[in-house]
Parts: sequence; structure tokens; C-alpha cells
Amino acid sequence: MDRPSSSRPFPVIAVVGLGTMGAGIAEVLARAGHEVIGIDISDQAAARAIAALESSTARAVRRERLTDSERGDVLARFRTFPDLRAAAEADLVIEVVDERFEAKSEVFAALDRIVKPDAILATGTNALSVTRLASRTSRPDRVLGLHFFAPVPAMKLVEVAPTVLTSQETTDSVTGLVRALGKEPVPVGDRPGFIADGLLFGYLNQAAAMFEARYATREDIDAAMRLGCGLPMGPLALLDLIGIDTAQTVLEAMYEASGDRLHAPTPVLKQLAAAGLLGRKSGRGFYTYEIPGGSTTVPDADTPGGAANATPGRGISSIGVAGSGTMAAGIAEVFAKAGYEVVLAARGQEKADQALARLAKSLDRSVAKGRLTQEQRDAAVARVSPAGSLDAFAEVDLAVEAVAEDLAVKQQLFATLDKVCKPGAVLATTTSSLPVVAVAMATSRPQDVVGMHFFNPAPAMKLVEVVRTVLTADDVHATVHEVCGSIGKHAVDCGDRAGFIVNALLFPYLNNAVKMVEEHYATVEAIDSAMKLGGGYPMGPFELLDVVGLDVSLAIEQVLHQEFRDPGLAPAPLLEHLVAAGCLGRKTGRGFREHARR
Repeated sequence: MDRPSSSRPFPVIAVVGLGTMGAGIAEVLARAGHEVIGIDISDQAAARAIAALESSTARAVRRERLTDSERGDVLARFRTFPDLRAAAEADLVIEVVDERFEAKSEVFAALDRIVKPDAILATGTNALSVTRLASRTSRPDRVLGLHFFAPVPAMKLVEVAPTVLTSQETTDSVTGLVRALGKEPVPVGDRPGFIADGLLFGYLNQAAAMFEARYATREDIDAAMRLGCGLPMGPLALLDLIGIDTAQTVLEAMYEASGDRLHAPTPVLKQLAAAGLLGRKSGRGFYTYEIPGGSTTVPDADTPGGAANATPGRGISSIGVAGSGTMAAGIAEVFAKAGYEVVLAARGQEKADQALARLAKSLDRSVAKGRLTQEQRDAAVARVSPAGSLDAFAEVDLAVEAVAEDLAVKQQLFATLDKVCKPGAVLATTTSSLPVVAVAMATSRPQDVVGMHFFNPAPAMKLVEVVRTVLTADDVHATVHEVCGSIGKHAVDCGDRAGFIVNALLFPYLNNAVKMVEEHYATVEAIDSAMKLGGGYPMGPFELLDVVGLDVSLAIEQVLHQEFRDPGLAPAPLLEHLVAAGCLGRKTGRGFREHARR
């Protein structure tokens, strides 16, 4: 149940700008017991803010989180005005007007003349210089950045950005307020994007560039990042939610500050913004929406979509999986549970038997958790035949390679598959970073070779990246899509270039997080908290790096840098140093954090 805070250092708080963000901040403050003065020159914005508070508090009453009396108190604490002079008695003013320096500096200069001498001024900017805004006042020691995340009532992160002139008392007071609101304050320095947006917008920009290059469809890009990384929303849908114009402004500020090409707004953002296609708020951006401001998308004729492949595939009944590691066993398990006859081949019968035992243990865990019956488990195991040689693949319809991520090793294996497998068999590699065409050319039938990138753990992860080379036949491409559908996986198409979709977007983001620590801008803990609490990510970047393995991450980043020759993709030296020191993450007990050895 929401209760007023017993200790409120800021009894009266003004919120300037009652858009979505300002209205959300006002709601959180009013429900925490503060008197809130909402200021907006737009009567419509003020009315929407009041309506939003009325609606949210009514829901709270229905859910027994507020009584009717408490709801009345919350509503009474929120008053709206059209003029900045209403902030005269405020102890704290939070500005959340348009993300333009001229607009914000004008507000700050006016507030400086209006508010009490001891009042604190906070800006909600995420892209502009807090220091420059503070310089427009006579009280730079009482100015700082206070960056909430939308939706404000739900998101726990607040970035607190003092300048070099902000007094410690000001910072401490505002940090205390954030904690009293039930939020997590993360201290950040005054630079565009702070932590969360500083990492997020580079990733969003790359996703937009990937779409612009027609490397993958908007649907496949968004599905890949949701299913491959567990993100709550795909990058292009998120850009529509944020606003294309807002994203462009943030990226331009970041590029101006860093000069990093990864932050230079991709042309499609400028084109959409210039055309007034700003995302959800205008009814169209990367997607088209039923109504402006709505979230329901509708089909559109002029933006590429994920059309189904009309070419029939080759019939698949038996599958060979080459490899003896976790990924090979997991892929074999997926096929066996779906009813396929599977040959699991390794280098020697003993390794093949060990891989089958690993598969059986995984199925045992599924039985224990109630996901499979004992009969289903036994039937799946019976469908898998372990073999000590690739000769056992003579009659399979699809051969899937899941061996070490080494081009020479894969080429040697595919040369063997070329000799062993029957004509017309589809040959698939699970590489995550190597050129599929280079693997295909190790055979005399490159038209039969395709990339089929599963994600670890294969039984749980729904995504498969289907990588078509310039030589892959249409019916091979169709076959892989049909197989993915039959095993309950979501297939996304992408071209044959380093990183495909997921790794090409994920690892530059991880690398930029390392650079933040390297530059002493923020700590590992602060960055992980910012991305989990502010971005809704299931894991912070350093948690993820330690799980993936720093050596694996470095290898992928090196491949991306070599492929695209972009200085911004060069691996962070700190990552290289940790790998050189043998600090590889959880598997060695130390990476960016200390871990208990397993």
C-alpha cells in the first residue's frame, strides 16, 4: 500500500513539462506524499497528466493498494499551472521539457529568477550538458541532472548527475529523495547519455543501420534481440516507443562529445524524423500503428516485412549432429524431442557415448521439472544413435555441425561431410562468427550449405539465425525454415557477415560498457544496475561477459573489428588485458567479478 514518506526533505516539488515523463514523475512524487506543482503551457498536457493520475490511482484502489481516502489525498496533492511563476515556493524543481538546449536553458534562466534562494534545480536531460544548463543560473552549486526512466512508476533506476560545481549537500539531498521514492539512485558523470542511454542508443543506432542496409527485416532484427538476448523489446520497436526525433537528438549529442562513428545518427533516423514519422506518438516510424500514441501495429505496404519463403523445402526425416560438446548435445536433444531420428557423431565412440549421456541427463532434468513424461524422455533418447565417425551420416537428410569455433576445423569437417553425405543432403554450420561461405567452399556443393546458428542452451532458446550465403540454394533455405518450425524455433534470416544479427548488435554494446569502466566513468556495479533497472535487461553487461567468457567475447569483438574496420569496434584494452591475465569469467573464477570456482 502506498503511504506518504515520513521524512520528506522536499515538501513541495515542481515538475516543469507534463508530457509522458513529467506526468509519471509527478505521479510518483504525489503518491509518496509530496505536494506537486505541475507546470505546462499546454492545457491539454496538464489535462492528460491529471487523467493519468486519476486512472492509475483508481487501479490502485481496485487492487487494494490504496484506500479511497488515500486516493483523494494523492489527487489533492497534485495541482497544475500554465506559468513558471507557480514554482516560486518549490523546494525542488524538476525540468522535463523538450530535449533542446535552447528550451531548457530558457526555463533554467527563468526559474533562477523565480524560485527560492535555497531551492534545487534538476534537469531531466539525458543528452545535453548539465554543466552548461547550470551556467545559465546564479546557483550552479544547486543544479544537477536527475534522469528518470519511462514508465516512471515501474522503472526503478534514476541516474543522478552532479556537475563539478554541484555541492555535495545538493547531491546527497536529491539522492536521499530518490531512495525515499523507492528508486535506485546511480551516480553518473555529466556526459551525453549518462550510463544507460550512453550504452543503449549506440546499440539502437546500429540496429537502425542494419535495417537501412536491408541486411535483415525489422521483424527479424527485433525478434532476434528479444529471443536471442531475452530483451523486453526489439531495438526498432523501442526506437518507435522512445521517439525517432528523441533518438536522433541523443545520438547527435553523443557523437559530438565522443566522435565515435557508432553514435553518428544513421541516415534513416534523420529521414524518418524529417518526414514526421516519429514512432508511436505520430502513428508511424519503423512500424505503422493503429492510432497515434497507440501500441498496436498494423500491416503496411511500403516497409519490407518477413514474407514466407514460397519455395518448397527438401524433405527431412533423419538428422546428423557432429560434435560432442554442450551445444551439440543440446541440438541433438531438440531434434530428438521433435521426433527426428538423430545420429550424434563425435571423434571416437567414447566421446559420442558421453555426449548421449549428457543429453540423457538434460532430459532427466526436464522430467524432474514436469516438462516431459518418462515415456517422452525414453522415446527421445531411443531416437539418438551415438557414432564414433562421420561415416554414420551417409543417409542423413540434414547434417548439422557443432564443433569448435575454428575455421580450419570446420572446413576440414565439411570436406569430410562432402564425401560422406548423400547427394541432396543439407549441410548446416552453427558458427556464430565465421563466414559461412568459407565453410561452404570446402565442399563441392556450396549450394547445399547454410548457416543455422542455435543459441545456448539450445533446448531452451527459441531463436535460430538462418544464414544464407550468395551460393545457398532456395530450397535449402526453405528447408531450414521448415525444420526450425517443426522443432518450435523462431527462425530469422540474415546475411553472411560477421556477428549475424545478435552478436553484431550485442558485442559492440558490451565493448562500450568495458570502455566506460576503463575510462573510470562508472563502476561495474553501477553499469550493471543501470542496464537492468533502466533498460529492463535480464543481465547487466558485465554479468553477461563473465557468463559468456571474456576470451570468447574478445574473439567475437576481434572478428567484428576485422570485418567492419570501424575503430569504434576495436576491443577495449581492459578486456584484452583481463584475457591475457587468464581472467576469463565464471569458468576461471575471475573476470570482471570474483566467482566461486565450480
